[in-house]
Amino acid sequence: MDHTFKNTFSLYRKRSLLFLIILCSSFFFSQQAVTGRIIDEEGGDLSAVTIVNMSTDKKVYSNLQGFFSIEANPNDELRFVKEDFRRVSRRVLTDGINAQLLITLFQIPKDVGEVKIVKKLSGDLEQDSRVVAKTDKGEQVKQAVGLPEPVGKMREKPAEVKSVLLPMLLGNLNVQGVYDLISGKARKQKRQYQYDDLQEHIIWVRSRVEDEYFVKAGIPADRISEFIEFSFAAKPQVRTYVKARNLSGVLLRMEEVIPLFIERLKNSHK
Repeated sequence: MDHTFKNTFSLYRKRSLLFLIILCSSFFFSQQAVTGRIIDEEGGDLSAVTIVNMSTDKKVYSNLQGFFSIEANPNDELRFVKEDFRRVSRRVLTDGINAQLLITLFQIPKDVGEVKIVKKLSGDLEQDSRVVAKTDKGEQVKQAVGLPEPVGKMREKPAEVKSVLLPMLLGNLNVQGVYDLISGKARKQKRQYQYDDLQEHIIWVRSRVEDEYFVKAGIPADRISEFIEFSFAAKPQVRTYVKARNLSGVLLRMEEVIPLFIERLKNSHK
């Protein structure tokens, strides 16, 4: 009797394991990475576009060049959303495979009202600090209405070892998380996010400071972005001020790093 029970239990375990393997295989092979690029009506790259898989609720975001990659099953609907642009939906893998997608988003026309020319920074920290300290109308409206600020960036969170292994000890298998760790997807995501954040912060500074400000300080025009990245590493407070959108603080800390960078350039030419 015991021998029969053991055989039955062993057979049940084998069948359960086989079913799990088939289920996992079906999951892995049915999903595919759908890639593409998003542009505006003038052909310019669109970054920070939210791409949502309406079937799985998975979200990713386009990078600075407008490129994206998202997992999808056959006939899933992807939705592309960006503020001030008309949303677009697209069915993917309808024939089992998709070439790289090219998505065009069209801007929603709106009345911009009176156009005012805003001067860029002069390079005078005392004067620029007063300019930066002014609150723009958009910020005033946000404060008056009480709109909450988004917490962090809305992008897919890379799988973490502890968040995948700990549930497994309790009998909860996170198939997608295991796949992301084994395939290296989680590691690639982290590297991509770090690169995207770095480029975004460099662009934030360059869009607010005239090149002349750096050139007068002795930094060649073609090395400005390199200098900004160097200042982030040499003086982490610079990037802290960028994240806080405090331009006067950024300029103040950057001035401490300029001599180091110029000396580095001189040494590289020896």
